[in-house]
Amino acid sequence: MSLARNVDRLRRLPKADGLRVAEFGRSADASSPLEEVTGFGDNPGSLRMFAFVPAQLQKPRALVVVLHGCGQTAASYDLGAGWSTLAQHYGFALLMPEQRRINNGNTCFNWFNPEDTARDSGEACSIREMIAHMVEAHRIDPRRIFITGLSAGGGMTSVMLATYPEVFAAGAVIAGLPYGIASNLREALDSMFHSPARSARELGDLVRNASHHRGPWPKISVWHGSADRTVNPGNADEIVKQWLDLHDLPATPMAETNVDGYPRQAWWNKDGETLVESYAITGMAHGTPLGLAANDQRYGVEGAFLIEAGISSSYHIAKFFGLTGWIPDAAQKKADAKSSKPALTPAPHLARSIRAAVGEQPTEPKHEEARGFDLGQIITRALTAAGLMK
Repeated sequence: MSLARNVDRLRRLPKADGLRVAEFGRSADASSPLEEVTGFGDNPGSLRMFAFVPAQLQKPRALVVVLHGCGQTAASYDLGAGWSTLAQHYGFALLMPEQRRINNGNTCFNWFNPEDTARDSGEACSIREMIAHMVEAHRIDPRRIFITGLSAGGGMTSVMLATYPEVFAAGAVIAGLPYGIASNLREALDSMFHSPARSARELGDLVRNASHHRGPWPKISVWHGSADRTVNPGNADEIVKQWLDLHDLPATPMAETNVDGYPRQAWWNKDGETLVESYAITGMAHGTPLGLAANDQRYGVEGAFLIEAGISSSYHIAKFFGLTGWIPDAAQKKADAKSSKPALTPAPHLARSIRAAVGEQPTEPKHEEARGFDLGQIITRALTAAGLMK
């Protein structure tokens, strides 16, 4: 297929998909708890900022930045991928920047535009300003900031990880592209449809040249459908190659397993911490894979570029970020315990006294209602026998 036909295809298809996503987005606005934040700081990229902060936050406090795909809004991608539900369940803050049509007619983040992909410039700078605002306003731990995105949002995730690597502990790219492989529309289309192979060193240098940072580097999780005809699946291999070079890891995976029926490759450091992982969602087209999570909960709703695949990428990404170990009720239970009197829990010897007063053997529990005795009197006698009541 010629480049000219690719350009024409890109101009036509997203408009049709964009109509479906736009309709999905309007209904999502009412369903998403995201709230717009204005006056967050410098905004050279002219983006909108949306955020959600649950009442309970795990400690240390964490922030996940989520970037939508073309034709989507922050609210529609939140509803579709289920990130605010995850944030509520696991107690982390959520930031969702949103593209505007004045910047890109299909609401794609401009992951290939030099003005938007350089440190302290354009859209990358706007997203960084939003993060700084969230950190200050909600006392986020600077060591627990993460980022993920789909498609053009995945490409912009690569941009943020490369231009501000010191900001992020980890990132996840879904159906996206490596950093620095395109600086204009022609190169972007060539990368999307053909994914030219580059050396690992060349790809790594693109990131190293994006800032003065020299490590440590963020961890990364890469997701891509094998039947993706919008962004060539070879881009996933190039992203992995780029970050293996940065982490000085071998090309051969250290582990190859199946997760929910899909192949996963992983690489880790000398301490056993996974630094790079890659999921190939066999047979899936362009989009974010959805499915039941390991906790038997579903995060997200099917829609344009949001595909039922039997695996919840949002959940697994949150797990990769280290956010799913928090028990939702733990903080509230701890607060309740401090504010209320502790319930009486008989000591072992007191429990034996109660059972003796009832005439009950420990191995044969009986129901008090069937015995017809005065439980209050029995407890009083037991407390007296145990020396706890006179």
